[in-house]
Amino acid sequence: MANWHEKQVIYQIYPKSFKDTNDDGIGDLQGVIQKIPYLKALGITTIWLNPIYVSPQVDNGYDVADYYQIDQSVGSMADVEALIQALHQNGMHLLLDFVMNHTSDQHPWFQAALKDPQSKYHDYYLWAQAKPGQLPNNWGSFFGGSVWEPTPKAPNHYYFHLFDRHMPDLNWQNPAVRQAMIEIAKFWLNKGIDGLRLDAFIHIDKANFSQFAAGASQTPVIDDTFYAHLSRVQPYLREFCHALRAIKPDVFILGEAASASPELLIDYSRPQNDECDAVITFRSIVDRLDQLDSRLPAEFQPKALDVEGMRQRLTTIETKLADVSLPVLYWSNHDMARVASRYASTDYYWQSLKCLAAMLYLQRGLPIIYYGEELGLKNSYLKQLSDFHDQTVLPFYQQALAVGYSAEQTMKMLNRTHKMAARGMMSWDSDQPYQGFSKHEPWLNGQQTTPVSVATETSDPTSLLVFYRQLLQLKQTPLFTAGDEVIQPTANGVFQYTRQLAGQLATVTCNLSDTVQLVTNNDGGQPSLTVGAVDQHAGQLNYSPWSMTVTINDKKEF
Repeated sequence: MANWHEKQVIYQIYPKSFKDTNDDGIGDLQGVIQKIPYLKALGITTIWLNPIYVSPQVDNGYDVADYYQIDQSVGSMADVEALIQALHQNGMHLLLDFVMNHTSDQHPWFQAALKDPQSKYHDYYLWAQAKPGQLPNNWGSFFGGSVWEPTPKAPNHYYFHLFDRHMPDLNWQNPAVRQAMIEIAKFWLNKGIDGLRLDAFIHIDKANFSQFAAGASQTPVIDDTFYAHLSRVQPYLREFCHALRAIKPDVFILGEAASASPELLIDYSRPQNDECDAVITFRSIVDRLDQLDSRLPAEFQPKALDVEGMRQRLTTIETKLADVSLPVLYWSNHDMARVASRYASTDYYWQSLKCLAAMLYLQRGLPIIYYGEELGLKNSYLKQLSDFHDQTVLPFYQQALAVGYSAEQTMKMLNRTHKMAARGMMSWDSDQPYQGFSKHEPWLNGQQTTPVSVATETSDPTSLLVFYRQLLQLKQTPLFTAGDEVIQPTANGVFQYTRQLAGQLATVTCNLSDTVQLVTNNDGGQPSLTVGAVDQHAGQLNYSPWSMTVTINDKKEF
């Protein structure tokens, strides 16, 4: 079945934080295997694992030192093989994260390049010369500072790193690099995995290094016009994907294109282009920016959801991709704060999380559930600035203190908004040490701020976990996997859309606000899922704060 992926519900697992079976404080692959029954009962059909390859763990596995081996902290190759077998026996699939833009500086390729500039591996990476006391250009790294790092023992010679300095970028202009990455991917497909999530593929082409961002200043500037979505990205991507489909025609290729516009989503996922099957963009979520403190950078300030902005953005994405590919639907991932920390209502916490889930996951598209999201897991609370492992945190902290915020207020902002705090432990049993994740202190031992767990929510029919099970069961019906979608114009704070297939019409109406909303819904359908109180009022439906309905009409003529 060529398009098996179109009916999937994907669950993202950060292996280090999911389940520890050998009590060393680090989650492992045996922990994933152990929890397959839980995931299947939840309604998950595909697992996406963050990187599990050999790594120094500078960036939690995204700095790969050996693509062909498993990092011993999470298990062994035998564990991967057992996981693949167990998932397939349960009718489930596995996606591996594929880091294609860069390697670790400990990778044998880079080590060989450093030792011998005449080595063939020197051309596997990107280098530049500069005048004494200067950098090759002023491009800024996403992890802070310059993209350029001086080469040891070679004055004025630099290598390029778009992310951490220990993660040098690969030179995709080199055909040998492109073929090497294809061979790595083939190795894993031959192991039996079902697909790949292509990490940061939009950055594999760079502009000419002689260009400067915002003038000729030496101060580093983040400007992805020099290293994102450039002209050779699609030819490289097409070559890579075509080679994989030649050996596994039904491989599912999920691309990560953080800054992609709707038009780029089309380009990267158009079937005739032979590139990605579906693409993740971070631009599908819209925040309100009118309430921010202008004295501070926006990145680490909490923001409210812009419901009207979301309606417009998702309408554009759904409309443009209607005959192309499926949008990717997610609220959280390892690169952003958890949805419960970002958008949950203080007064209607559980209702708000149910409404947000229904609002997004019943739309046309592929849901990706971030581990623990189904429990209402919040960001962990990290107590030290060093726990964030982010050099941009200290300047924000200092700036906030300078304009009058207390240390406590600033740490609260950071913990609500930072991606590292979103990588805390899965909560299996709140009565057990470390929430049942391990008997050993976890690798990232932030304080859990919400008393949630699988153990308590499984037996509670009103819990968020039980709601997610109901929601995902509904999602996998033909109406919600294949039905057409129309997002309706509604009042601010209300998100409403219809799904239509053959003789069925579903209407999903969500009040995403703390106030009562009057909404017209005349489809006459039968309620399939409800949250909160919804009453008739003068020919309209009166939706209480953070309430929602899913109605389905099987007889209406369209």
